[in-house]
Amino acid sequence: MANAPLDEIVESEEDTQKGKYLTFSLGQEFYGLEIQYVTEIIKLQPITEVPEMPDYIRGIINLRGKIIPLMDARARFHKSLVEYNDRTCVIVIDIQDISIGLIVDSVSEVLSIPDEEIVPPPDLNRGGNRYIKGIGKVGSDVKLLLDCEKMLSDDDLETLEGII
Repeated sequence: MANAPLDEIVESEEDTQKGKYLTFSLGQEFYGLEIQYVTEIIKLQPITEVPEMPDYIRGIINLRGKIIPLMDARARFHKSLVEYNDRTCVIVIDIQDISIGLIVDSVSEVLSIPDEEIVPPPDLNRGGNRYIKGIGKVGSDVKLLLDCEKMLSDDDLETLEGII
């Protein structure tokens, strides 16, 4: 029972992050990531390409001595690619103890979206929604809420563990 206060602190930290999403855009569409996965947001840095990676893994960067693979969100979601610009940034997220950078068009804001304002994605039975955890209703807008755990397949995780 000596750990009860520590457990309460950890639980209260989790509560403060519950329902909070970092939103970003890809073209005209807005997406959200659970804030608990987000480590930091950085500007795009020079990318070192790594041979034989999936096309949506653009390469790696050295972030303060740590090698971070970069995934282009547009390529991952099969969207048309656009040239990177000064609004393009990288959201560094942790998935199963691996840090990965997600290249997005721009970061918007952190939003609180209560559970009652989140609906499941439509079931289209083609696997196209496997990254979508839910659809958040924010006023008259919608945000596609991503499931960070499904952004990388087991094969992707294995491949990335080999280069970092």
